[in-house]
Amino acid sequence: MAAGIDIDEACRFPYETNNAAPFLRKDVGALTAKDVSGLFLPKLTSILVGCAPCQPFSTYNQKNKDPSWRLLHAFGDLIGDVQPDVVSMENVPRLLTFRGGTLFQKFVDKLNVADYKVAWGVLYGPDYGLAQTRSRLVLLASRLGNIKLPRPTHKNRHRTVRDEIGKLPALTHGGIDEMDPLHRSSRLSDINLRRISSAKPGGTWRDWQPNLVANCHKLETGKGYSSVYGRMEWTSPSPTITTQFYGFGNGRFGHPDQNRALSLREGALLQGFPRGYEFIPPGEKVHFTTVGRLIGNAVPVRLASAIARAVRNHIESVR
Repeated sequence: MAAGIDIDEACRFPYETNNAAPFLRKDVGALTAKDVSGLFLPKLTSILVGCAPCQPFSTYNQKNKDPSWRLLHAFGDLIGDVQPDVVSMENVPRLLTFRGGTLFQKFVDKLNVADYKVAWGVLYGPDYGLAQTRSRLVLLASRLGNIKLPRPTHKNRHRTVRDEIGKLPALTHGGIDEMDPLHRSSRLSDINLRRISSAKPGGTWRDWQPNLVANCHKLETGKGYSSVYGRMEWTSPSPTITTQFYGFGNGRFGHPDQNRALSLREGALLQGFPRGYEFIPPGEKVHFTTVGRLIGNAVPVRLASAIARAVRNHIESVR
């Protein structure tokens, strides 16, 4: 049996619908061993996968005041109480240096004390078939024996933006595809429409005429933020898909040649979700913030698949 646990109720429909598995809405910090142990089937290898919120460790969070970083401690304690056969954890690479690296090291120490063999490393998404330049810290641990991280599958041929979204119907800004309600783009203001019309694929706002540059970027404190208000390139992987990828001003999320930001469906495809993946019930109103959060917070699917294959290969090798 597979089951999903999250504090976000919006996860229920996509998890249960696409995975045909139960969903438990609960704060990881409040989970007990009883909550989790009852989800495992007797005599089968138990696997516990945890992804503490990455925002506290992200470079986007400059002040590190988000208390949810403590959930990594909670996950470590849960592992000690449940003692699953195999553990998988992923997060942003900056976790390795957060608070001088002590937080991550304490997590690893807990696993070592509990007799787990641990392997960890930073995996580059495009090396595993993800058309997105996202790197993730991945840790695997096993009580069954030594475990290895997944080996790259696409190191010599990275997938591109064109590979993932090149065949989708064209949209105007604020437009919606009649056949797919998630293939919709946010509406641009007049100034942002003029800005994206001047944007070059792979370029920055520094390419614009001075009258288009935002006032904040004219200041010394804003001149270094060149990764916003940009277009993606067809022939390269996309930048990291965040929870606000549908906003042109939130990153290099402009469509390569259409004057709009990414649609929700395009963001999902760049995260590796299948074309028909359902995020909300049919007929329900689509909220950009809700669906964007579900897509951007997800572990990229192709990377998750690579991790799952590594776990399966490990289990088969020790049987």
